Amino acid sequence: MNLAKIVANVTEVPELRRRFIFTLIILAVYRLGAHIPVPGINVNALMEFFQKAQGTVFGMMDVFSGGALSKLTVFALGVMPYISAAIIMQLLTVAIPSIEKLAKEEGEYGRRKINQYTRYGAVLLAFIQSLGISIGLQSMTSPSGVPVVPNPGLTFLFVTVTTLTAGSTFLMWLGEKITERGIGNGMSLLIFAGIVSRVPSAVITTLTMVKNGDMSLFKVIAVVTIILLMIAAIVYIQEAERRVPLQYARRAVGSRSVGRYASYLPIKLNPAGVIPIIFAASVLMFPATVVKFIHHPIAQKVYDLLQPGTPLYIVVYGGLIFFFTYFYTAIVFNPEEIAENLNKAGGFIPGIRAGAETAQYLDRIVSRLTFAGAVFLTLVAILPLLITQQMKLPFYFGGTAILIVVGVALDTIKRMEAFSLMLSYEGFLGRRQRKFRLAGGAK
Repeated sequence: MNLAKIVANVTEVPELRRRFIFTLIILAVYRLGAHIPVPGINVNALMEFFQKAQGTVFGMMDVFSGGALSKLTVFALGVMPYISAAIIMQLLTVAIPSIEKLAKEEGEYGRRKINQYTRYGAVLLAFIQSLGISIGLQSMTSPSGVPVVPNPGLTFLFVTVTTLTAGSTFLMWLGEKITERGIGNGMSLLIFAGIVSRVPSAVITTLTMVKNGDMSLFKVIAVVTIILLMIAAIVYIQEAERRVPLQYARRAVGSRSVGRYASYLPIKLNPAGVIPIIFAASVLMFPATVVKFIHHPIAQKVYDLLQPGTPLYIVVYGGLIFFFTYFYTAIVFNPEEIAENLNKAGGFIPGIRAGAETAQYLDRIVSRLTFAGAVFLTLVAILPLLITQQMKLPFYFGGTAILIVVGVALDTIKRMEAFSLMLSYEGFLGRRQRKFRLAGGAK
């Protein structure tokens, strides 16, 4: 992975440069909206509440939204409603045969319909979430006793619910535009931008605490060491792959006979990437947002039990990561389909029969790799949280955030490399076709 070559491609290849600039413009629009507060909110009182909520589910949600939630801006909900809706649709695709048929057999039409249903679900979830937040904010006060909403009532509810729902819907549209006309996965990049935007303020706060003597230099070194070790481990695991040897039989190409040649099938150690972490965090954040603003003892008990670091949170979070790792891997990697394609291309795994036996062999490999990847994702998400709680470190970005940032960055760089390579192939083929037409014309 040559960063200098990627930078050179961005500056030299017009199409890649256009997509890169388009992505930056969309991200700039996102960050601008993250600083426009919803009317009727005492921003200082709300920020005071969130300062006390560091280390809770609300603190994690604020990190994912890039600080938009603590200011209750128009993009306070972020893209989490869309991600939750996507999770629900993928589960329904497995559970309901008609939706599964629509997704697998209807081609482009089916994909468009699934995306349409996902958007409707995202708007509905954003409405429910914004309604719960709006109702709860009216009775909320800061730690110093200042009300967060100076003038509660139906007008405030209508304006806040409408603004937050529209903001989340607009973010969903921005993410889709990045995926369509920019570089990388739009939703992941929006989350990435929100997390990275908190880095400068976290660094400044840390330096200020060291200067004032509120935090020792040892703790700073411990935080930096944990972050660097995690980044190195994440890069290593994300790039690790099992190479399954392949051989292709002799076949005729035109008038020539091509002999047997060897290749390999790369299988990632973690085929699902950062998606399981994002999905698991989204599933935990949505109910926590709703129950926090329900003034009932049972709801508050559920909220307290789902705080980061509690035994229930660790068990549920780890279980969700395992589930979504296996679930998403099953979606992106189909052993039967790969075995069938290999058989059609005349390829085979040495010592393994083509067809069902090849599919079973690949399935065993993927199952073992997926288990290792799920264990790694769980450890990265939970261990830094436990360590920093024991040492009482101000760890502003936990393992989940670091994994998302590094994973999305690696994925985006790979997409840029692939896109640049595709353009070079298209340019080469275009030149060959022009030469062929010229040669034909000369004759």
